[in-house]
Amino acid sequence: MTSWRDRRIQDLFGIDLPILQAPMAGVSTPEMAIAVSEAGGLGSLAVAQLTLEQARKDLAAIRQGTKRPINVNFFCHKPPAPEPARIASWRALLTPYYRELGLDPAAPIPETNRVPFDEGFCALVEEAKPEVISFHFGLPERSLLDRARATGAKIISSATTVAEARWLEERGCDAIIAMGLEAGGHRGNFLSDDMARQVGTFALVPQVVDAVKVPVIAAGGIADARGIVAAFALGASAVQIGTAYMLSPEAKLSPPHRQALQNAADNDTVITNLFTGRPARGIVNRLMRDLGAVSSATPSFPLAAGALLPLKAKAEAAGSGDFTNLWSGQAARLAREMTAGELTRRLAAEALARLSTA
Repeated sequence: MTSWRDRRIQDLFGIDLPILQAPMAGVSTPEMAIAVSEAGGLGSLAVAQLTLEQARKDLAAIRQGTKRPINVNFFCHKPPAPEPARIASWRALLTPYYRELGLDPAAPIPETNRVPFDEGFCALVEEAKPEVISFHFGLPERSLLDRARATGAKIISSATTVAEARWLEERGCDAIIAMGLEAGGHRGNFLSDDMARQVGTFALVPQVVDAVKVPVIAAGGIADARGIVAAFALGASAVQIGTAYMLSPEAKLSPPHRQALQNAADNDTVITNLFTGRPARGIVNRLMRDLGAVSSATPSFPLAAGALLPLKAKAEAAGSGDFTNLWSGQAARLAREMTAGELTRRLAAEALARLSTA
């Protein structure tokens, strides 16, 4: 076999390979997006931790580096109301760590920059006209979504259950990312907060495929050709890969995060809410061991992150990831250290070789 059996995603997005680079806020870079798109996949820019001006600058850099289609990804959570009491309690819980690292526990808490899709970002996509716009945590409010769609962009979003997939299709998504429990980073759930009932990738994908008519993109625990072939066998039209790209030189990783990925075992990740207040998968570190992976003490997303920033910065400067959100999927051991472009081409070639003998 020299071509893909299911070309719906390639035809929908105008790409050569059914491989999407996961956005990965804080880790992916314009250089990574350019490399993946130039290799024939779909490169992605994650905007959630960028200011409007940073996003505009990064988009301009990507457009200079490639003329191929790109994906721009946004969070669409509802910003929480102020929670001074919970933030004060959370800070008190972290005070012993501040003192241990020689930090002032009474210093002002830094602001965290996880901004949802809003009027400013909507105007940016109207200006930049990316070929694909993806959302995490559901979809934005209807007027903003309609404006984004009017640019001509294809709209996709993550579903962690069949119910979420149907909800997204009913609201006009052109394709759906079936995000299994194995995936690293923030869970994309938005209709339920019950992590105990989240579904693994290879149980979720065929059920979503059966439930919707639009193409399905498999995500979570896919890091090599075997995972790609398995996803296609279950009815996916493409895969979204994140953790496998994190060891590329284009990834923006602290040395402790890179080292943790290089040394991760198959069972070293858990779902935690400690770092932002929202469930996300990452490699176990000291903070999770001390406080437990999930705590009712954390402020609402994304308010928990602010008080951890000084601890993270001080520990990382000393070579420690004790307070770093070490996001990773369950297949980190399958990641290979090579450029994002080479990884994209190699994954595609190896998957096609396996499909040709299937």
